[in-house]
Amino acid sequence: MNTRLTKTLASVTLLLAVLSGLAFIGTAITHMADDGAVCVETGFWANAEVAPDSLPIGKGVEATGSGTRLCQDDPSVGQRAADLGGELPWLLFGSVVLLLFSRLLDAVVDKGPFTETVARRLSTLGWVVTAGVPLASLVVGSSRSWLVGSMAPVAGSGLEMSGTLELVLAGLAAVVMGKIMREGVRMREDLEGTI
Repeated sequence: MNTRLTKTLASVTLLLAVLSGLAFIGTAITHMADDGAVCVETGFWANAEVAPDSLPIGKGVEATGSGTRLCQDDPSVGQRAADLGGELPWLLFGSVVLLLFSRLLDAVVDKGPFTETVARRLSTLGWVVTAGVPLASLVVGSSRSWLVGSMAPVAGSGLEMSGTLELVLAGLAAVVMGKIMREGVRMREDLEGTI
């Protein structure tokens, strides 16, 4: 096993996790302090043949491109928070996953690849990915839906998912591999104990 490559990858992953965390914090602070417009895209009128100035949208909202992009010039705190909810969950999710992956690689370097610690950290990473992807997708989709509904009440709002859910399969695979590795470690320890 090439420990130099694994150490380098662990360091790079940790750096990316920190940068993603800083981007999360910086985006949250600057966006809440910003007094600019809040925009959101919607497909509610995607197939409609209407002029943007005839759409049933809220006061102070501009619509462009057949009503698919809505912008509120003087957004409320709730609209600004919903706009953040459409951006920040994936940054936070990415930061947490990269941090857990870095810890997994550190355990591989310190203790070797087939140990109880590595198996446990792989399972933890898998569960975080499995639960985090749908949760982030739900928060992003629902935030955008609420934001569209606040600008164009006729569009309505509700619980929605946004983004792909294929990573759930990768998370479940990591959970299964962690359990397989844990059983392998136990079998090896039992075998070493009998010799």
